[in-house]
Amino acid sequence: MDTNPLPASAFGAPAVLLSGPVDHDMYRSFRSQFDAAADRDLVVVELTTLGGDPEVARMMGEDIRFHTDLSPNRRFVFLGKAAIYSAGTTFMSFFARPNRYLTRGTRLMIHERKLSKEIKLNGPLTTCVASVKAALHEIECSIEIQNEGFANLVRDSQVSLDEVLRRAPENWYIEAGHAQELALIEAVL
Repeated sequence: MDTNPLPASAFGAPAVLLSGPVDHDMYRSFRSQFDAAADRDLVVVELTTLGGDPEVARMMGEDIRFHTDLSPNRRFVFLGKAAIYSAGTTFMSFFARPNRYLTRGTRLMIHERKLSKEIKLNGPLTTCVASVKAALHEIECSIEIQNEGFANLVRDSQVSLDEVLRRAPENWYIEAGHAQELALIEAVL
């Protein structure tokens, strides 16, 4: 895979343009535009988002990962504009670090996944225990998935996984220039 830095001119006509919440509508738009770019050797995916569904971000990211492995002669590049929050940062983490770019002034936001759930215990005690264990397993699995994404994000950077785990609970905002200094991205355009 070519990892040479790209000039600004390479971003003039992105193959995939996405903005808004990361949701199933965005995924449909992503797949439609992504599939239409099947003949391109350089596929730039431009995104602006305040966040959304982390599992949808992972679906889009897995498409990038799969096609990167399937077509090593093609280059899939991320361009973040203005705001790349939450699920947008998760999506960005699926791109190889040399293929991550942000526009000047863009902010990344990294935070822990959120959960809102009530557990109602009613019935035989063994059923109550099973309900509590099921909720605990959901939380534990979500933490594992979250931390896999954090590990992808910081791979080949100057940021440790421990630092992300320490800062994510309080919503860590990183300006584009600082993201480049930390080697989370290749360059700022």
